[in-house]
Amino acid sequence: MKLNTLKPAEGSTKKEKRIGRGEGSGHGGTATRGMNGAKSRSGYSKKLGFEGGQMPIQRRLPKFGFNNPNRVEYKPINVSTLQELAQKKNLEVITVEVLIENGLISSKDLVKILGNGELTVKLDVTANAFSKSAIAKIEAAKGTITLI
Repeated sequence: MKLNTLKPAEGSTKKEKRIGRGEGSGHGGTATRGMNGAKSRSGYSKKLGFEGGQMPIQRRLPKFGFNNPNRVEYKPINVSTLQELAQKKNLEVITVEVLIENGLISSKDLVKILGNGELTVKLDVTANAFSKSAIAKIEAAKGTITLI
């Protein structure tokens, strides 16, 4: 066997179909588009979601749901996360800036402190919102709460 004698298996490769290159190409005339109709003409493009004349799915299905334009989305942070952060970094005051520096939130996020976990360290916490259980746990640990 020599490199110059290698070629693909019989029938495994096909020639490129060159359309609209005259009668000699075998694809001249109508350029494989058929005789008449919109699809044979230049500039044809079907509408997005067109299903061959069948009623499209976006018209068959009913409208559903509602998106509230005034919804306020908070990034939840649990009391247990604050406890870990305070112990690791030896903190007594936790603000939004501290949470951003430690990669827990991005600068655009609004923060809500939730009450999952235990808190043993006295903390001064500043956030956009607090759950009732989080307020109870922070105050039970003799900490203070500040709403932004």
